[in-house]
Amino acid sequence: MSDMIAVDQLSKVFGSEPERALAMVDGGVASGEIRRRLGVRVAVRQVGFRVREGEIFVVMGLSGSGKSTLVRLLDGLLPASAGEVRIAGRPVTRMGPRQLVEFRRSTTAMVFQSFALFPHRSALENAAFGLEVAGMGRRERLRRAQSALELVGLAGDAERSPGELSGGMRQRVGLARALAKDPPVLFMDEAFSALDPLIRRDMQEQLLALQRRHRRTIVFISHDLDEAIRLGDRIALMEEGRLLQVGTPQELLLQPAEEGVRRFFRDVDPATVLTVKDVVEQPAVVLDPQGPLDRASLELCRGGSAVSVAYLVDRTHRYRGLVPRERLQDLGQGANPAAGEGASSGPVLAAATPVQQAIGVVARAAHPVPVLGERDRFLGVVSPRGLLRFLGS
Repeated sequence: MSDMIAVDQLSKVFGSEPERALAMVDGGVASGEIRRRLGVRVAVRQVGFRVREGEIFVVMGLSGSGKSTLVRLLDGLLPASAGEVRIAGRPVTRMGPRQLVEFRRSTTAMVFQSFALFPHRSALENAAFGLEVAGMGRRERLRRAQSALELVGLAGDAERSPGELSGGMRQRVGLARALAKDPPVLFMDEAFSALDPLIRRDMQEQLLALQRRHRRTIVFISHDLDEAIRLGDRIALMEEGRLLQVGTPQELLLQPAEEGVRRFFRDVDPATVLTVKDVVEQPAVVLDPQGPLDRASLELCRGGSAVSVAYLVDRTHRYRGLVPRERLQDLGQGANPAAGEGASSGPVLAAATPVQQAIGVVARAAHPVPVLGERDRFLGVVSPRGLLRFLGS
């Protein structure tokens, strides 16, 4: 998967004498000390990362962390003090005003926290506004705006005014206005923060559904960790303008790069973040019907062994089923399993299943539950004891 956005050593200083401030940043002087000495604010400090094409990349941090400044630098709404931003291979930080206008029309769209709808225009006309500014003809822009409203579930509300819509519906109109441009890159700055929890959850579901239907590169700004975990393929965690760490939610929880990251995830329930792939373990016996058992497996299969079940795979390691104790004892006497013969079915878990959802399945199963990756490839098993050991650590 190629990179859609590349950010290198990006900094933004607000105030006079930015050159002196940047020199102090290069020298490792803390942002608070720079502000005390020069009276300027280092909002973004030597930030660098990559955003892959088609992923939801969440930038997260508390108020004042620099995340909203960062997204405005990415879209060229603010000039950078230092560093570079490239989107789809184009150098945003080196564009002039006219180039930026053209670039935003063709490549990016922004959804803000405030709905910013025109009260005297219908939902359809609001959704078409960006295309109107771009100079598109009325018939075509209304057609595309109507299609965008259908995407966000407002096809029947096109002629209603913003005053007739709920908060969640108004935010959907704002999202439709961005989608009408059909941009490959979508920036969302605290887009759902003003909504009440139930509507906010619904909008998150809506965004994920849209992403499944048509993958875009999305940079989503949030101060809410639950939202970041729910939406983000990866999360960039910021503090005082500095990038602490970039990674999947699982990587940030299990492998925090520094104390600031560990502090953010301190109160997170691991079961809501981790997937069964993170807690998978290997069973005692995995049977390949195309080949003989090795010595260790034969010993485990003999009568009296504690092993009660084995897991049958084919030559490509695709899962075929469970082989019970009686069949194992036959194998211990020298027999080889025929493809699929003697195997039984049972519950299985996809590798991406959240641990929270898997707990009940594992608890009810008679044996450790197989975990399957792409094309039913057998990855291992999850057992009640393994879950308790992992979550209790």
